[in-house]
Amino acid sequence: MRLADRIGEFLGVGGERGADPVRYVSLADGLIITEDAAWAWYELQTSNTDLMAVAARDLEQDTAAAALTQILANTEAHLKVLWSPLRADDYLEEAATLYTAGDWQRWAQERVERLAQISLPRRHLLLGVKLTDRAPAGPVAAGRRRAAEGLGVTKTGVPARELARLDAKMRRLGRRLEPTPWRAQPATVETLAWMIAREQHRPTPLPAPRQGQITGASLATLTRGRVLPYPDHLRVMGADGETAAWVAVLTMTGFPERLSTPGAGEWLRTLSQITYVPDITDEDLDLDPSSLNLHVSPEASLRFRVLPKTQALDKADQTRRSAKEQRRSAREHRAEDPGREVEETEARMEELIRDLSRDDLTLVEDHPRIVVTSTVSLSDLRARIDAVTDHYGGSGIEVRTGEEEQRELWLEAQPGDRLRVADLGHVRDVTALAGSWWWGGAAVGDNAGPIVGYLTGSTPGTVRTDLTIGSDLGDATTTALIGRSGRGKTTALMLAALDAAFRGAFVLVLDFKGDVAGLVDAGCHYGLPAQLVETGARFAGAADLFKLLDREGSERAQIEVPAQLGIAMPPHLRARGAETPVQHAVNHVISEGDPATWRVIEHLRHSSDDLARETGEALYELSRTAIGAPFMGRPVSGSPPLTPTPGIWVVQMPGLSLPDIGHAREDWNSLQRMSVALMHSMLAYGITTAGRTDLRGLRKVVAVPEVHVLTATREGAAFLAYIARVGRALRAALVLDTQDPESLAGLTGVVEQITNLFGFQLTDPAQQDALARMLDLPPGDDARQRIQSVGINADGTVRHGHCIAKDRRFRTATVQWDIPTAELAELLSTTPTLDQDHQDEDQAVEVPA
Repeated sequence: MRLADRIGEFLGVGGERGADPVRYVSLADGLIITEDAAWAWYELQTSNTDLMAVAARDLEQDTAAAALTQILANTEAHLKVLWSPLRADDYLEEAATLYTAGDWQRWAQERVERLAQISLPRRHLLLGVKLTDRAPAGPVAAGRRRAAEGLGVTKTGVPARELARLDAKMRRLGRRLEPTPWRAQPATVETLAWMIAREQHRPTPLPAPRQGQITGASLATLTRGRVLPYPDHLRVMGADGETAAWVAVLTMTGFPERLSTPGAGEWLRTLSQITYVPDITDEDLDLDPSSLNLHVSPEASLRFRVLPKTQALDKADQTRRSAKEQRRSAREHRAEDPGREVEETEARMEELIRDLSRDDLTLVEDHPRIVVTSTVSLSDLRARIDAVTDHYGGSGIEVRTGEEEQRELWLEAQPGDRLRVADLGHVRDVTALAGSWWWGGAAVGDNAGPIVGYLTGSTPGTVRTDLTIGSDLGDATTTALIGRSGRGKTTALMLAALDAAFRGAFVLVLDFKGDVAGLVDAGCHYGLPAQLVETGARFAGAADLFKLLDREGSERAQIEVPAQLGIAMPPHLRARGAETPVQHAVNHVISEGDPATWRVIEHLRHSSDDLARETGEALYELSRTAIGAPFMGRPVSGSPPLTPTPGIWVVQMPGLSLPDIGHAREDWNSLQRMSVALMHSMLAYGITTAGRTDLRGLRKVVAVPEVHVLTATREGAAFLAYIARVGRALRAALVLDTQDPESLAGLTGVVEQITNLFGFQLTDPAQQDALARMLDLPPGDDARQRIQSVGINADGTVRHGHCIAKDRRFRTATVQWDIPTAELAELLSTTPTLDQDHQDEDQAVEVPA
């Protein structure tokens, strides 16, 4: 070692601290190649830990610790936890690939504006693993390189043979990391370019890769910024010469002897939970206090090396022997107490050596750094630093600003660089590192499709749900929304139905309660074809089976119409054999052409047969009732028929009284008979429309609010099971909204097909247990408490639209359904009788804290 190096090391500015910044040579998918090393980089996925059972958490943590020990032993690794702002405008481009109907541009724009208002950061988890050292350039080669750079004739890129060898090595390691809890995938070259360029805080477009690489001048532009170091922070200068960002690198200098998980031991996962209140001006005094509680979004840079088992044993034994010598020396010098810490250290090392020898356990050297950034001001940066320090101080973790070493610590955090400040590190067992749960948090929903809300768990993010995507994925197509009344599940159904309609789907909503009319108003507001069909004389004939089944041919109606009229007619007429003249009348009307149920009734009324005339008169009087008119009344001028075309069709049938499965048909009263007959029309229409071969290419959604009305009947339960089971093949999605998970759970054929489930608040223990089973939550008091408290604010008020969601990949997290505008909230209101203040409260657009 040269004398200058020794002096510099003594002063704390030599060695790795004073090394030149990293020089990038090439970027490719999964690879960052510098002058002196090649690194493999992987994107890691978020695991749902918020609602995970303790046993499952323990198993996953043990699996992660084993992966560290078995896959990454004796390798240099670099973990980065990064954040990016939600680019709301990107959703506009995506919407053009999703939506085709109505004024979808306005619908998408309102969602974009809402996303910009919420301003949720997005977490990125990236793991770098050093693959190999590259031959460092000697003094002569370095001089030639500088000369070539000055002349602008530097050779760039990596030889094809070397790149292929590194790519193969990276992918072999990736295959080993993929089945771990992190589900690692090679990071794209675009992601790696973003990771490097973001440090400059310059809004310039990222270079496009050529032949899979970014090299030369394109690569140089990623680091074409200027960073000025100060004793306790750095200033990143923008292209205009002004400060673009203030950055501080914090070191974690002390950890408690023991940290628990779940709990303070998850010090990397909790990065997303750190918030602060910025400086408030006079103009901000009228703002909602919750909007002033902002995410700090501190980033983590953790360089670590998992020690091989033998090296870990040697290190533990060396520490034990050192403590033992200190204890003996103290006794030889007649000291009464060698020091409790010395004795405890010796005992702990002996215990650790036993654990290392017996278990699949080893040690890890890690160097955690927390990077805090503000694009507002230096005072804002310091407020963020205080929030981070206070957050970890409450767990006994000591966090300090790296005084006088901000440059070295910042360079150390750059991907592809080296460990520069080695003395600010820790040695611990791998379970402690795995227990930091950097990959823990919350994630749920589809990968693509409409954004319907946001996560409310320990990591922020948007939630996507597409009712119509099941068939495209070759998956089941049933979605369920379960919870007590007034918690927002029907409003959530309407929001999802609107998204489906914008995608060009035929949406049929069977509204038994009569509070989904706002969906039609909202559809018309956005230029979607939307029609409301109600019970009553105004919509007479709208549910006539002859019209609904016209594409199926007269053969189907020839069977269904007599069955329907047989249900509606009084039992004493059916006992006298009235079904025979009814079938005769149906056959006659079909033979005449332009058949309709009201024509069948008129034919019966004018028959020469007494039983036929009596039956016709009875059915005629029933057709004049609100429930009888839609399926056997004579249409009035302008009455809109139901047609299976893209758009929203809401059929409101309030006041139905369907008999229970156990009630004999002879015991049904007149209202029950009429209700079943009307239901017969709608179910037959739903089944035939879903199964029509000419409509197989059309996205179809059958939504049933208050589905417990159907589950109580044999015919209704069979209808639900049929649509659920054949929905994928027919490209038909079934959406269920119910307050009774126990009844729904009894329909095995339906429950088995549910791919997306949204559980809202329930208060009955039996219903809570049923919902917990469907959500795959661990049964017991904890699950009941979660379901009891979801949708309730801290002050006890109702938080509408808040629920626990489970997606098609069996991930579970808490979710807030979000209404983009107050105007839409008013259109979708299901409580029109309340005063405006109460209505606004019920349909409030939730904003995350």
